[in-house]
Amino acid sequence: MASDTQRISSSITSQWKQPGAVEGFATGVSLHSHTSVSEETLGFIHAMFVKMPGLKPVFDHYAARSKRRGLTLDFERANWRPPLQPKMAYDLEAGQVQRLGLNALVSITDHDTIEAAMLLRTVPSSRHIPVSVEWSAPFGQTVFHLGIHNLPSRDGTEWMRRMAAFTAAAQPALAIGEGHAPCSAASDAMLLRMLRELHEEAQVLIVLNHPLWDLHKTGVVHVAEVRRFLGEARSCVHALELNGLRHVTENRAVARMAKEMGRLVIAGGDRHGLEPNANLNLTSALSFTEFVEEIRVDRISHVHFMEQYRGRWEQRILHSTLDAVRDFPEFMPGWQRWDERAFHPDREGVMRPLAELWPDGRTPLVMQALVHAVRLGRVRGLSAPLSLMFPGMDRAEREMEWV
Repeated sequence: MASDTQRISSSITSQWKQPGAVEGFATGVSLHSHTSVSEETLGFIHAMFVKMPGLKPVFDHYAARSKRRGLTLDFERANWRPPLQPKMAYDLEAGQVQRLGLNALVSITDHDTIEAAMLLRTVPSSRHIPVSVEWSAPFGQTVFHLGIHNLPSRDGTEWMRRMAAFTAAAQPALAIGEGHAPCSAASDAMLLRMLRELHEEAQVLIVLNHPLWDLHKTGVVHVAEVRRFLGEARSCVHALELNGLRHVTENRAVARMAKEMGRLVIAGGDRHGLEPNANLNLTSALSFTEFVEEIRVDRISHVHFMEQYRGRWEQRILHSTLDAVRDFPEFMPGWQRWDERAFHPDREGVMRPLAELWPDGRTPLVMQALVHAVRLGRVRGLSAPLSLMFPGMDRAEREMEWV
């Protein structure tokens, strides 16, 4: 491993400390962002009502009322969609890079779907956009989010079929915060075989997204599984992500792990709302395939954090949440109101927009109350109580001092 470590070069800069870092590079690469086709959990609604003092009884009251009307509130299956349509999301990311005076490469990675990239590539001028996905891949006692970038377009649909089949078979029922039965040794071996097959495609880039975010609350088990996974996957995982929506303490730990295990770090903004990715990769490559070669073969990566990452983490998470529940009258009809972009099972279990779910056209009061509470976050003095649902971080930890 020591020899591998000597052959890699990971650099990390920030716009507020090294604004001239972009000089000498030709291209900025935006990795890991989401569009309106990405399904995101509504579990944060339940989390807020449980964690905010005095609100759990309110949640329980309205949940019981909904059940009496024949509808069980199910925040594990319920989901919302990011507000930006694929072209809007692409333009937002490309625009930020271009304002730095760089060529823009944008790899969109919606959850378990390549629909956005395939849609964008129907326009001849956008054929260069990589076919990419964020794959939810169970392994051992946890689940990893793998950024699979630049799939061969001819094979993209078949790869999505295989990924979906693997995930469904390996972890048929997964609830955030409830844990789950470990995957079998055969399942783990299958995942590794699929990654080796992807690795054989020289143009494909495989990134372990937010490696230390214990999304499914498995505790220290998650870190142990990360180390086991990286040890068994070996060169098939090309880089560890420094995530633009995770706090600096976690990203610093990822950087330490990468250094210890001889891995590159790479940017991944994880944008869901209207704020563009908070970090980019800087490169001299002029195409995404050239950029992949720089990561995989030359083993060089330059991560550049943008000004927005300097802001308080809790506030940035809150603003991203606010983007999810805002109304956008300028959007196309059917995608303007927040309840047209949020989905919940109807009485027969079919997913439908909240706006269509109740005969009177009004969403359950518990959801209306939650959305109203989140929107109050824009009012000065009211955002601090809402940030209780997120871990705190003191001022010293917000400084970008990487180990």
